[in-house]
Amino acid sequence: MTEVPSLQEIKALEEALHRPEIRRSRGAVERLLAEGFIEFGASGTVYDRPTVIDLLAQESGGNEGDLRTSNYTLTRISGDAVLLTYETERLSGAGSMRRVLRSSVWKYDGVKWQMLFHQGTLKG
Repeated sequence: MTEVPSLQEIKALEEALHRPEIRRSRGAVERLLAEGFIEFGASGTVYDRPTVIDLLAQESGGNEGDLRTSNYTLTRISGDAVLLTYETERLSGAGSMRRVLRSSVWKYDGVKWQMLFHQGTLKG
């Protein structure tokens, strides 16, 4: 069993994936996403690791409003995995606020923490 990471440690890893310079860096994203990673997007689309890495590397960035995050919680779910949940808000190009509930499973591979699963669910 590994030591439980701090909320700040996992939050920092998660928020790295929000930054355009990290998102567009194939190497940085590969280090953050575990083999076998899967995402259930807020749109309902299911993404695998290679697809996410390719999509993020191609992002142009800069045309969406600032992402605001809040209500982070961290829960240990096994000896080497934690669940991070939080909410995001971003002003869309159409001027409406897009609110999403997010959850990520982070696992420890013996050396580093990596994201194994992520889900975004639109908040009514």
